[in-house]
Amino acid sequence: GRMLFDIVEEFLLQSSPAAYTDRFVLEVRERARKLDLTETRLNTSQIYPINTEPCLHHQDLLILTLVLSSPGNSSQREVVRNSWANQTSAHSVAVRTLFFLSSSHLGAELDMIREESARYGDIVQFEGGVSRGNWQRGHWEQVKMAHRWILLFCPQARFIVLSEDSVYLNLPALTSYLLRLRTHPDDLYLGRVIHRAAPERDPDKPHYLPYQVYPEKYLPDYCSGPAFLLSQDVVRKVYVAAEDVSLPLPSDVLIGLCARRAGVVATHSARFSGDRHIRYNACCYNFLFSSAGMEDHVTLKNGVMILKIQLCITGINYNFYIYLNRKERIILNCNIS
Repeated sequence: GRMLFDIVEEFLLQSSPAAYTDRFVLEVRERARKLDLTETRLNTSQIYPINTEPCLHHQDLLILTLVLSSPGNSSQREVVRNSWANQTSAHSVAVRTLFFLSSSHLGAELDMIREESARYGDIVQFEGGVSRGNWQRGHWEQVKMAHRWILLFCPQARFIVLSEDSVYLNLPALTSYLLRLRTHPDDLYLGRVIHRAAPERDPDKPHYLPYQVYPEKYLPDYCSGPAFLLSQDVVRKVYVAAEDVSLPLPSDVLIGLCARRAGVVATHSARFSGDRHIRYNACCYNFLFSSAGMEDHVTLKNGVMILKIQLCITGINYNFYIYLNRKERIILNCNIS
């Protein structure tokens, strides 16, 4: 029932090419087109004190996944490496997964991150103000700096997935979908769209937005975290539009706001689960692009995760183990012969 509803919802919420008549939108798009970050590459060692190899200029990279992670989440990163991120190609095209870490001012933690980076070569950490007591603001800074890194070091990636380290991603399914796209290769902002959400007007609630700051009745349509996809040109447009955006809202909402300022329409796909953990049978994971659920209650045993899921993806057999915790511990047993 829920799956059928999602498919119908996806059909009804598909975006169509927009006609750009708003002067501000046209200005943002033109600034994005002319954006040149060449000079800023001179001091990137200060901005990104821990970095990895840039994407190869000659490589046709279909998907770059940047997994946003906190410095202390080394166990989460290990889980991702040992599961869905353990691949450099899907359907014979190149994919790449990197971890993008927020700042840390703790010496011991920095040493551990340097060691992890030297071992795996898949970590980028940016240097910025650590917003103590304001995680939301710090996360938005992390997201903006991730966009900047993409433009500096991986402009040839055709599509970018931004994900949290608590998410399972089905890169083969997403790759197959993207390879079949024939329309709108640019301006693609794809995920589980939140439509016509009302801003919070109660000053005692989180994400309070006074009318004077945001007078509109609804928030812009946006792709809900913790995972969504942007085409490379949208990364550029969002980066330009984000220069003066600092509303007290979650990062996924702010990206939606920046996308709207750049004339980019969010495209709904029920194949992104949003913040829900999908408890369908295992074959549904052949259909899904993402599912929330690889959370901080993951434990490792001999380098693999503790709850067995066999994904029935043609030609690929993923075996990984997840331990989940909600109101009660849920064992998701997906045995496919």
